[in-house]
Amino acid sequence: MIRPIALDDKTALIALAKASGLFQPHETESLSQMLSDYFASATESLDFWLADDDDGLVGVAYVAPERMTEGTWNLYLIAVHPDCQRQGRGAALLAQVEQILTERGERLLLVETSGTESFDYVRSFYSKSGYDEEARIRDFYSAGVDKIVFRKALS
Repeated sequence: MIRPIALDDKTALIALAKASGLFQPHETESLSQMLSDYFASATESLDFWLADDDDGLVGVAYVAPERMTEGTWNLYLIAVHPDCQRQGRGAALLAQVEQILTERGERLLLVETSGTESFDYVRSFYSKSGYDEEARIRDFYSAGVDKIVFRKALS
């Protein structure tokens, strides 16, 4: 069941991020702070979090609008617990994000990922989901680790 994230999901989401192996310890600390800020915000925010809940949080996605653009959004996070991967959960979360943005009349969804060999499956996932590699910034994350930006037009 895909649903909006709730305050009670914070601990499970951090555990999911750690279990996914996609995040370094300092990145999960940043994620925790992002969640705290999200739930503490008194203003109406355009960004949103979705959770895949199967008797416990097994997947999550987070998107936010790109500042100073019209209809351009960034998928900042999508993760599925390793025990639940390759079951279509990531694709379902991504499809839900795309549907919500399309219904809102948004134009583009961008995704950034690493160019390392260990992220081959991530880049393959986006390609299979209809995303095109739009840009590559060499040595972005560190020497020898490129940032790759994928793009999908929403209709």
